[in-house]
Amino acid sequence: MRFALCAAIPAVLCLGFTANYDEDQVPDYTLPDPLVLEDGSPVPDAETWREKRRPELVALFEEHVYGRRLPDPPHLHFQLVDEDPEALGGMATRKQVVIHLAEERDRPAIELLLYTPNNVEGPVPGFIYLAFWGNQTMHTDPAIRVSTRWMRGHGTGVVDNIATLESRGARVENVPVETIIQRGYAIATYYYGDAAPDDHARYRREILSLFLDEDAERDGAHASAIGTWAWGLSRGLDYLETDDAVDHTRVAVLGHSRLGKTALWAGALDERFGMVISNNSGCGGAALSRRRFGERVSRINDSFPHWFCRNFRNYNEREDALPVDQHMLVALAAPRPVYVASATEDRWADPKGEFLAAYHAGPVYQLLGEDPLPVHEMPEPGVAAHGAIGYHIREGSHAITEFDWGMYLDFADKHFTRPL
Repeated sequence: MRFALCAAIPAVLCLGFTANYDEDQVPDYTLPDPLVLEDGSPVPDAETWREKRRPELVALFEEHVYGRRLPDPPHLHFQLVDEDPEALGGMATRKQVVIHLAEERDRPAIELLLYTPNNVEGPVPGFIYLAFWGNQTMHTDPAIRVSTRWMRGHGTGVVDNIATLESRGARVENVPVETIIQRGYAIATYYYGDAAPDDHARYRREILSLFLDEDAERDGAHASAIGTWAWGLSRGLDYLETDDAVDHTRVAVLGHSRLGKTALWAGALDERFGMVISNNSGCGGAALSRRRFGERVSRINDSFPHWFCRNFRNYNEREDALPVDQHMLVALAAPRPVYVASATEDRWADPKGEFLAAYHAGPVYQLLGEDPLPVHEMPEPGVAAHGAIGYHIREGSHAITEFDWGMYLDFADKHFTRPL
């Protein structure tokens, strides 16, 4: 992936952009205080956070970073197209559900893949994870439907931007399905391109086509691709609320890289998610923008102008002018558990900036009676810090690994208390 390539080379020149990887070159900066209202008065209690400050911060992120949230779908209905109670050798039940968003069946829709464990009684907690290359890449199960949507052209088994059978199981390392099931959790995925193709010329052709109007091109805060992918995650949770096998109050939203940014924004907007997890999300995700380390606001806007709203471009080379920074995004998960993870070789994503965002979200958690990150310095690689805010950095590059999943499952065990 482009992120991994750029992260691996110090002071790399990427498309004319030179990244800073020197801590001595990080400028002095002052973070905006999540516990100070827009009028300058402090947030003294949980009620003020809930009724005033939290809505202010959501509105600021909508206006300046991710775009305004989309409305509810005009006609939401679910079509169960596959169910196998003996999937994965009998250890799980597989369901494939088409989430229709409009009355007409040929309009944009989301295909959700769901596995639930068979050896656990009652509704189980679970994870909903955004897939980069289609649900069929997550496992070799031959019954998983192969996505027919447009895809970015550099995935295994993708030919002329369309997935082929070769893509089945091509990303099994991203989601250890059997391990998740054996730990007593459900796992749901959907392909992010169902919601918005990851391409500047195409991203409005799916779900956004339901909500576009003549003013969209002039609206600097119109919904972005990240906002649309996050909206799709909420539609997945809409379905899980109807499935008796899943405890929808204990569902963690999880994403990697640009989809880690998406998971944080989805968790900020939709408080039904019981936990929020960001894996290597970097600039525009968990990393502090004001540090100007690795990827920067200007670089990400130039390379991926559809990911954020147009107003975010106003802060190219002027991160200090942003009225928010990413510790505030992490804090918007409060009081729910939130987890931020980094990798040692993923300097493009600024691991220290990711840690600091998790750390500086702590005062909000404390105000709401929850434990902040229980360390003041970055832990050693491979060592996790788990309060209501969790963090780890592992050895390796820009990826989501079995080690990461092990930490997330342990974190869920701690916070999603359940009978065994």
